Amino acid sequence: MNKSNRPLQIGLTLAWIALLGLFFAQTEIQIEGAAGWAANLPTWRIEKHWLLDIFWGGRAMTGYHAWVFPFISMFFHFPFFFMQQWSWKLQARALASIMLFWIIEDFLWFVLNPAFGLAHFNAVDISWHKRWFLFAPVDYWMFSFVAGVLFWFSYREKPLRS
Repeated sequence: MNKSNRPLQIGLTLAWIALLGLFFAQTEIQIEGAAGWAANLPTWRIEKHWLLDIFWGGRAMTGYHAWVFPFISMFFHFPFFFMQQWSWKLQARALASIMLFWIIEDFLWFVLNPAFGLAHFNAVDISWHKRWFLFAPVDYWMFSFVAGVLFWFSYREKPLRS
């Protein structure tokens, strides 16, 4: 990759992730309405399990999410199959993109949802995000940091060891 094109490539990647997040947020608003985290959908739910506390932020596991999360992951990995290319850097970029996508999509679900809006983006009104730090769910902070590291690695020119 040409160094002079890197800012453009990064900017286009981030803009595309944001656009995907916007479209999927709107899709989920149409599906879920005011009842977030598939609360009123005709799907199975596991409300409490110690593994949900570790891997799922204490949120319920639903049949809806059991299918939509791998679907989105497969969507971001499709270029590997289409282009028949894979590398650790591309894998890091795909994982970072997935993390950023979910943060953007989740935030836009609240902001654009007529039942919520930015005024109701808080721990009191959003019961399925169990842990908050400052003004956002802990997941947003954690995955933003990890995504940033993965994006940095994926765009880094020099190998980590010389």
